[in-house]
Amino acid sequence: METTRGVTAANEPVGRGRRSGRKRAERPTLSETDLYAPVRELFARQGFNVRGEVVGCDLAAVRDGELVVVELKTAFNTALLIQATDRQRAADAVYVALPRPEGSLRSARWKGILHLLRRLELGLIFVSAAKTRAPSPAHAEVILEPGSPTARRHARRHSRKRNSILLETASRSADYNVGGSVRTPLVTAYREQALHIACCLALRGDLSPRAARTLGTSDRTPAILSRNVYGWFERIARGVYRLTPEGHSAIATFAQVTAPYLTELADMSGHQGGVAE
Repeated sequence: METTRGVTAANEPVGRGRRSGRKRAERPTLSETDLYAPVRELFARQGFNVRGEVVGCDLAAVRDGELVVVELKTAFNTALLIQATDRQRAADAVYVALPRPEGSLRSARWKGILHLLRRLELGLIFVSAAKTRAPSPAHAEVILEPGSPTARRHARRHSRKRNSILLETASRSADYNVGGSVRTPLVTAYREQALHIACCLALRGDLSPRAARTLGTSDRTPAILSRNVYGWFERIARGVYRLTPEGHSAIATFAQVTAPYLTELADMSGHQGGVAE
């Protein structure tokens, strides 16, 4: 069902009326990352657990086993359609999110685009930019709801992809990524778990995997230490690991992720010290 509530023409005059020589405020240009926060808020308000950049998806939202994927783009094009329809193989519903276009949805072009999106069972979200002369938060609005029957049939056939997205979404403790980011290190569940181990080594010194596990690290701790994907760990004896300079740097680089772990470990040390006394 198409929803056009709240969509206005971008060529309406700014101010109380048209005046000769008066210039209209230019609409700010939105990047893909600018689209993320308002779209995230749109689904978070509905009770979805939202994460950015999950297994190749710009945004994944999960609620009671329902998986919604949103692809963010600054312009409507064929690449977006290919990407979005591919996501239907795993998701229950797929939206494309775009900056609110200039003009009206009644134009021939947008009538054609909406028809195409309906045929492909894709939803559409517009994000309006904050106005330059009257600052306000960007706002996301659903223009077209996606169809679901075909997407659900594909989801059953491609359960491995679907399960990967659901597991990755559930395994992240918070939303540290901005959907649409390019050439930015992503905080995956694996990286987050490695950072937790790094924090343990930074505060407690050399540790075995078992000792790190007692501090709350994940079940994957032995494998993460052994594989040492990021070069953060050094094995100094059989079953004993030390944090490398690169590991110390990573703790600072990903401070938003590591700060809660460092606080928790410091609290644990204080509590244990108090008990010993």
